[in-house]
Amino acid sequence: QVQLVESGGGLVQPGGSLRLSCVASGFSFMRYPMMWYRQAPGKERELVAYISSTSRSKEYADSVKGRFTISRDNLQNTVYLQMNMLKPEDPAVYYCQKPAAGADAVAWGKGTLVTVSS
Repeated sequence: QVQLVESGGGLVQPGGSLRLSCVASGFSFMRYPMMWYRQAPGKERELVAYISSTSRSKEYADSVKGRFTISRDNLQNTVYLQMNMLKPEDPAVYYCQKPAAGADAVAWGKGTLVTVSS
């Protein structure tokens, strides 16, 4: 059974940092690219960052480029999102996603809440 468990969210002041983690189980983690999404109240879920299975390729939403860094540890089955210089527009529930591949369905974690407030 595929499981994705996010952690690391919380309350931070503008300009602060947080590091999100997503621990994966139930599938061959090292074979899949992984993504972080976020969803703010009243808004659609949006893609924040992408990392290939080997970490060779990374992509970011324009809104987070230069501030967020995605990484992964294939030995620990974990994908990370380092978020620096957090802004008032960054608060959301952050989700990690395992994409669909062939017969394997897409999978989502339950999310972790990030709040930015002074």
